[in-house]
Amino acid sequence: MTSSFGSWPSPFAAAHIAQASPRIDGARFVGDEIWWGESVPSQGGRITVRSSSGDEILPEPWNARSRVHEYGGGSWTASDDGTLFFVSGADQRVYRMPRGEQPKPLTAPGPAFGGLRLQQGRLLAVREDLRREQHLRAIVEIPVDGSGAESESAVHTVISTGGFVAHPALSPDGKRVAWVQWSGIRMPWEQALLHIAPVDGDEITLIPTRAALQPEWVADDALLYLDDPTDRWNLQRVNPGGETEPIAPADADTGGGLWVLGNRWYQPLDDGRIVAVRTNGVDEIVLIGTDGEVELLTLPITAGASIDDAQGARVLISGAGSQVGSGLWCVDVDAGTITTVTGGEPADAAWIPRARAVTFDGPHGPVHAFDYRPTNPDAVPADGELPPYVVMVHGGPTAHVSGAASTAYAYWTSRGIGVLDVNYGGSTGYGRAYRERLNGAWGVVDVDDVIAAARGMADAGLADPDRIAIRGGSAGGWTVLSALVRGGTFGAGISRYGVADLRMLAAETHDFEARYLDGLVGPLPEAEAVYIERSPLSHVDRIDVPVLLEQGSEDRVVPPSQSEAIRDALAARGVPHEYVLYEGEGHGFRAAETIISSLETELRFLGRVFGFTPKL
Repeated sequence: MTSSFGSWPSPFAAAHIAQASPRIDGARFVGDEIWWGESVPSQGGRITVRSSSGDEILPEPWNARSRVHEYGGGSWTASDDGTLFFVSGADQRVYRMPRGEQPKPLTAPGPAFGGLRLQQGRLLAVREDLRREQHLRAIVEIPVDGSGAESESAVHTVISTGGFVAHPALSPDGKRVAWVQWSGIRMPWEQALLHIAPVDGDEITLIPTRAALQPEWVADDALLYLDDPTDRWNLQRVNPGGETEPIAPADADTGGGLWVLGNRWYQPLDDGRIVAVRTNGVDEIVLIGTDGEVELLTLPITAGASIDDAQGARVLISGAGSQVGSGLWCVDVDAGTITTVTGGEPADAAWIPRARAVTFDGPHGPVHAFDYRPTNPDAVPADGELPPYVVMVHGGPTAHVSGAASTAYAYWTSRGIGVLDVNYGGSTGYGRAYRERLNGAWGVVDVDDVIAAARGMADAGLADPDRIAIRGGSAGGWTVLSALVRGGTFGAGISRYGVADLRMLAAETHDFEARYLDGLVGPLPEAEAVYIERSPLSHVDRIDVPVLLEQGSEDRVVPPSQSEAIRDALAARGVPHEYVLYEGEGHGFRAAETIISSLETELRFLGRVFGFTPKL
């Protein structure tokens, strides 16, 4: 069937996308079973815990969601006997729930908890207390007998700080705790230090690190961790004398931005071998032998990989791949077997485009991206017609996208709309130098890079230069608005809870990112003129293409005031625009009805702007 790009009939309805490939939120071996966290969009995006036996361990309406550092993570764990420990999204208390019983609180109301870690029967966590003028975070041990539910003093504080902490790890003998700590003046991927201290003492050993991640004890006197002293996050070991040494260094990253508390980029096995993620644009999974030899494991996972747990020679790995959807796999590195636990459905190549890694020349160096071309076995375009494209801009901006099979992108490509996913300068996954390209240049380098990528597609004859839109959320929304201010490349913009004014963001955002702009733009008040000049809100008069603004009413990272300021300025100038406020949504859309509405609204918007009639 011959049909114009954008008007192709598609089997991927927005309702299908809302329910497809739920987000996996951690996994672990529990006795003879495997448990994992999973989002439930039809229930407001709550996180439940499921088991390989088919049971839903955490029933509705309980929601395992932490709000520590705003982005949470590490919201649940479990003991081998099947007892679940989780942070309730409703009150941020930690609960204990033996299988089949009702949850009972382990902590008192008030503080929030996250990064739960159960080792040797002892429950460690990150505690965040925002009740006082000076906000405090701590590494704590929570009594599992429930005594901490009535008295905050029953929760043992290992270390308390006005800065930030993550990744608590207990030594095998139970005497020492290791963790990662940073001041808040710099972000953890800029500078984070590794600390070791007695559980019941004040003497702290500081390991000089650059951007430490994920300490893991492999003996009472040997600790593994991640750091990037050579510009790539690689495995390191602290020996008994305090000396550090690299383990199988590579020109790839084992590690990433510490946005959430539950990330796991590697797992040591009992025999001393290590299973780890390595990222250089795409993810690979490797097995590092005790002699340092590295074996590439043949797995379907190429994006978003997390090494969630290990038991003997078996590891649990979540992620997605170029030919499979997101899922969870159990891998036996000795037997060479790969078992799909949940998700991971093979992608239908007739409908799901395979991501094509592309690189463009930009004014600041190479720009990396993934191209998803229009794909539909039942439709062909008219002769000579070029497809419209949507340039996707990830948030962060210190984050990363990898090419993976995606029904969310098939929603666009099956209708004849191409997708270009850009890892602009500042993204992780390509080393520190690429990451630091954005230092002091947010709103410049990221904009230059997405423009270079869009023009590169048009110059190659792969995209209609008059029908290229740009879409992004949060920091990605900032780049969307900044690119529209620049003008000349994009015919439309979709900003999802995007940053519009830097001074407003600095005044309103939460603790975790309170000083993020110091590195991305400059410190206040010294750099106030730069804040004004860079902000899209200062130059709305330069935006001359239609804009769609989408926002969650409960967003505490980028409050609605940002989108509403842009909305009002566009309205005052008569620029075509739409503003959609989703009640109850925070920073990122989780509920199925929101996801459906958002996708359909965006598709109709692009159809109106680019002159095609989409089939919803």
